[in-house]
Amino acid sequence: MATPLFEEFDAVSSKQWKQKIQFELDGADYNESLVWNSPEDIKVRPFYHGDDYSQIATAPTHATEFKICQNIFVFDIQKSIDRALDSLNRGAESLRFTITDESLDIAQLLASLPLENTPIYFDFKFLSVESISKINSIVAQKKAKVFYNLDPIGQLAHEGNWFQTKEKNNFESLQILSKNTQESSLISIDMGLYQNAGANMVQQLAYGLAHANEYFNRVPTIHQSIVFEVAVGSNYFFEIAKLRALRLLFHLIAKEYYHDKDCHLLVTPTKRNKTLYDYNMNMLRTTTECMTAIIGGADAVANLPYDAIYHKSNEFGDRMARNQLLILKDESYFDKVNNPANGSYYIETLTQQLAEKGLQLFKEIEANGGFLKQLNEGIIKRKIQESADKEQQLFDSDKEILIGTNKYQNPKDKMKDKIELYPFVKIKPRKTLITPIIEKRLAEKIEQERLAAEEK
Repeated sequence: MATPLFEEFDAVSSKQWKQKIQFELDGADYNESLVWNSPEDIKVRPFYHGDDYSQIATAPTHATEFKICQNIFVFDIQKSIDRALDSLNRGAESLRFTITDESLDIAQLLASLPLENTPIYFDFKFLSVESISKINSIVAQKKAKVFYNLDPIGQLAHEGNWFQTKEKNNFESLQILSKNTQESSLISIDMGLYQNAGANMVQQLAYGLAHANEYFNRVPTIHQSIVFEVAVGSNYFFEIAKLRALRLLFHLIAKEYYHDKDCHLLVTPTKRNKTLYDYNMNMLRTTTECMTAIIGGADAVANLPYDAIYHKSNEFGDRMARNQLLILKDESYFDKVNNPANGSYYIETLTQQLAEKGLQLFKEIEANGGFLKQLNEGIIKRKIQESADKEQQLFDSDKEILIGTNKYQNPKDKMKDKIELYPFVKIKPRKTLITPIIEKRLAEKIEQERLAAEEK
């Protein structure tokens, strides 16, 4: 029998702690001095105590099962096969293929991979019942675990237009595919778009939930797991709580549709706080963000290479990103304990408050016509822009810090000759049904000014 620890010490109540803190403040106001308000309007207290809680809803997580995912953009089948096999040999446990060209021979790609033991994620930039059905026939034969990650609503939000299909609309395409792909996950929700565009965490949760609710309403044959592609930022404990709150909220909504599958979280670090100058700082940011993802309950983590915003995909950047996750898993033992955040009053409180506020906003969206209606009317974009502008003001006034960019700049740091990819918002004139939601990094304005100064 275990011996209770610290029995010789008297228990200290929450009231006693607060009285002691108030005494030490020497007359200063407790709320003004020590309680701060987050962008989500959550008041963060200086301490949390068991006396304040009778029951807290916890979200089960499975850190022992998370997979290291390698991102691969497919433009040449054989090169993609070689890269996939090399990544698996070097520690990757799952693969995410981004495919823009419907004519590529995906069958050849799949035939060369160990599908029996490797979960595969697809990021298709098209929606084709014929092509995906062909892929699914191979998947079924090999009994592979595949996530097709089809998200027409995300396509509309990101590009301003639906996918072009032979069917009368994208939802009819999903209905046909849903009947023919019973064993594989079909639909995904791109919550990363909202985070990278500047939405706060309550908005991300509510929009992700309302986004999923549109699919439940319009594709009644969904019986497979739904993938949430989530981006996490640097607000460590809040981001852990966000992922946990997402699971709680999804279970709440899914049961109303008799959907008994858990959601599947594919998590990646945000682009919003990544920087062009002093780019090695990005490695520190992505490390803590990957830690957040694992503790928060990600099923798979796809790390972002430190040079991803300005450099073409390269072996060194990919290896470093993969090794960050390998260190967390194999040397830091992040995969040894399930539910590691359980029992932390702070994280449990944040989880509950984010879930409550997210659910409230979700209900407001549904009461006003639903997510698609508000997306088409530009309301979602406007609300995200308002949050993004507030965060940008904090950054521009140095109240939100990115080391090496708006504080402790290295004047000798030159980037003009290193840029291979355009790292700023791209303007692509085209006719769209709605104004797209635009992803934008906080540091873009400063970086453009520094690049211009390099040319003088």
